[in-house]
Order: sequence, then C-alpha cells, then structure tokens
Amino acid sequence: MSKTFSVMTYNVHSGIGMDGKVSPLRIADVIDECNPDIVALQELDSGLHRTEMIDQAHLIALTLNMSYHFHSSIQVEGGGYGNAVLSRYPLRLVKAGALPSEPLNPFFEPRGAVWAMVELNGQALQIVSTHFGLNRQERKSQATSITGPEWLGHPECRPPVVFCGDLNSLPGSPPYRSITRHLHDAQRCLKGNRPRGTWPVRLPLMRIDHLFISSDLRVLKVAVPRTPLTRIASDHYPLVVTLELP
Repeated sequence: MSKTFSVMTYNVHSGIGMDGKVSPLRIADVIDECNPDIVALQELDSGLHRTEMIDQAHLIALTLNMSYHFHSSIQVEGGGYGNAVLSRYPLRLVKAGALPSEPLNPFFEPRGAVWAMVELNGQALQIVSTHFGLNRQERKSQATSITGPEWLGHPECRPPVVFCGDLNSLPGSPPYRSITRHLHDAQRCLKGNRPRGTWPVRLPLMRIDHLFISSDLRVLKVAVPRTPLTRIASDHYPLVVTLELP
C-alpha cells in the first residue's frame, strides 16, 4: 500500500485568469494536470455576480470527483468568498472559522481557515489551510492564532500535519518565523531544491504561497508548475508537494 501522497496549495483568484475570463473549469484543468491527492484552494467565490453566481468549490470538486469543504470568510451580495480543501481520500471537516482581523479596520477583508482530517490508508492526516491578510500587524495576529490552541496547537491536531495557503508573507517575516517554530517549510526540506516563488505569475519572485509539514513527514518532490495553463488560469502559480507518511 502506497505511503506517498501529494498536496497542492493554490490561490485561484476567484477563477479569474490573466486574460480576464472567469473559468473555474480552467482551475479544475490545472488541478487535473498536476494530479494532487489533496488540494487547498484560496479566493474561491460562491454565488457572486462577478463570477456568474457559480459555487466554484462545488463545481471544481464535482469536475474532479473529489470530496470538499468550503468556508466562506466573507459574506457579500448574498454569496461568499473564501477557502476550500478538496481530497480524493475520505475527508472530514474538523473546524472552519475566522482568524483575527487586527487592528480593527473596515477596509481589511475578514480572513478564515479550514481544518480537515483526511484518512490516508488508515492514517489520519490533519490539513489546515488559510489565506492571511494584507496588513503586517494583522498577519502577525493571524499567525499567532493559527499556531495557537484553537488550530495547530489543538490537542487533536496531531501529526502528521500539513499547513498551507497564501500567507502574504515572505520567508523570514514574523508570521513565517512564527510558523516555522512549529512546522517545517516543505520547499526547504528537499535537499538540492531551490525554493521557487509563486506570485505574480508574470514575474514570480515572491514566495508567499507556502506549505509546511510536521517533522514525521518526508518530502519527496516539490513543484511550482509553470505551464501555458498555469500562466493564465490565475495570478498565482500552484505549489505541489509530494510527501511520504511515517
């Protein structure tokens, strides 16, 4: 029985590509091309006029024949906008909720996280996915919250653990350092691998999409697929990591 599995984290920009076209099915094509077992998606729309009222998480999961859980961080226009976890393996939602928005400012988007348990060959994998804010102080608060007792520090969030998402934070930043006190940066775990940026697609110098792992997981492969499809489907590139269970 295989002990290897792959995880993708991908900010999909509401399915709005670099050509201005709304196409969640193109996002599904990117995922299909990369063929991950588990997917964490950020910036998904559900029931919004700007993206043709489509429940994007549902459509993408249905197209790929995957289970999913979507959490709306923002309620707007009678619809929602947020994060999802998709899986080819049995998936159970553990928690979905808001992260702190500090300092309180009506111009800051509310942020949230999704924590799910994936059953991999009889072993429970905890996956937590999020999308941090644009304000520096806000990101520090969000990193403190996500590593605290309600999320990664919760007694039930036992290894193996994968934490990923668009953190709007570069390596070495306070939020990044806060997280790496608990988990390992997968892009730095593979000997000989040069960490690659994921944003913006036209000049991807910024490494703001991250995937972190507990120490019992082993990194086998890291990829930031730069293909004709990924160059147009979103303003971010996906990050895909192949892992081995303990």
